Amino acid sequence: MSASAPAAVRDLVQLLRPYQWHKNAVVFAAVIFAKRLFVVHDVAVCAAAFLTFCLVASGAYVMNDLHDCERDRQHPEKCRRPLPAGRVSRATAVGLSVGLVVVGLIGAGVLGAGFAGLVAVYFALQVAYTFHLKDAVILDVMSIAAGFVIRAIAGGVVIDVPVSSWLIICTFLGALFLSFGKRRHELVLLEGDATEHRSILREYSPYFLDQMIAVVTASTVVAYAIYTASPEVTRKLGTDKLYLTIPFVLFGIFRYLYLVHQRDEGGNPAQLLLTDPPLRVNLLLWILTATLLIYVGV
Repeated sequence: MSASAPAAVRDLVQLLRPYQWHKNAVVFAAVIFAKRLFVVHDVAVCAAAFLTFCLVASGAYVMNDLHDCERDRQHPEKCRRPLPAGRVSRATAVGLSVGLVVVGLIGAGVLGAGFAGLVAVYFALQVAYTFHLKDAVILDVMSIAAGFVIRAIAGGVVIDVPVSSWLIICTFLGALFLSFGKRRHELVLLEGDATEHRSILREYSPYFLDQMIAVVTASTVVAYAIYTASPEVTRKLGTDKLYLTIPFVLFGIFRYLYLVHQRDEGGNPAQLLLTDPPLRVNLLLWILTATLLIYVGV
C-alpha cells in the first residue's frame, strides 16, 4: 500500500460526513416513546434503519458536494473538503454517491415496503434540495426540517407503531430552529462573500433571521410544554411528570442561541452537539430523565 493510501481513505470517509450521522438517530425516537426500548428486536430493527439512513444520507452529501464544488471553494472552511481541494476526483465521487444510495435503498427494502418508501421520499427531498430548494428562500430551511420529520416517521413505521403528531411537530420546529441559526451563522461569518458561497443568503439578513428564530424558539418551547402536559401523552406514556424535562429543552435552546450570537458559532449544529460540553451533558441528562420518567415512572 502506498504512503498516500491512508490519506485517500480519509478523504473518502470525510466525503461521507460521518460526524453528521447522529442526525439519523431521530429514527430511535419512536422506539423510546413507544416504550419499546427494551424490546431487543425493535431496537435491532431501528439500528438497521439508522444504518440505512446513514448510507442514503452520505450518498446525498456526496451528491451535494459535487453540485456545490465550485461554490465551496469560496468558503473559508468548506474549501478544505476533499472535492473542492481536488483530493478526490469527480468520477470517484459520483461512483461513491450512486453506490451508497443503491445499497441504502436495497437495505430499506429489506426492512419493509413502507419504510423503503419513506427512505425513497427522503432521498428525493435531498435531490430536490440540492438542485432547487436550497435556492428557494424559507423553503430551503423547511426542506431540511422535513428531512428530520421523515426520519422520525420512518422510525415508527419500521417497528409498526403509530407516530405521535406531537413528535412530528416538535421535531419539525426544533429542526427549523437549528437551521435558521445555521443560516444566520453563515451570513455573519461570510459577510460580503456570503452570496458567492450560497446564493440564497442574499434573500436573508441577520434581522430577518433573528425574527424567524424568535418565532420558532417560542413555538418550539410552547409545543414541547403542551406535549409534556397532554392528557393523551400522559395516558400513553404512563407518567404525568414529563414536564420535568422542560428545563433541559430550554437550556439547550438558550445555549445554542448563546453560541450563535455571542460566540459566532452554530454553522454546524450537529457538530456542536458533539463538541460543546454543556450541550452534550444537557442532551444526555434530557435522555436520562425522559427515560426514567417513561420506563421507571419516577
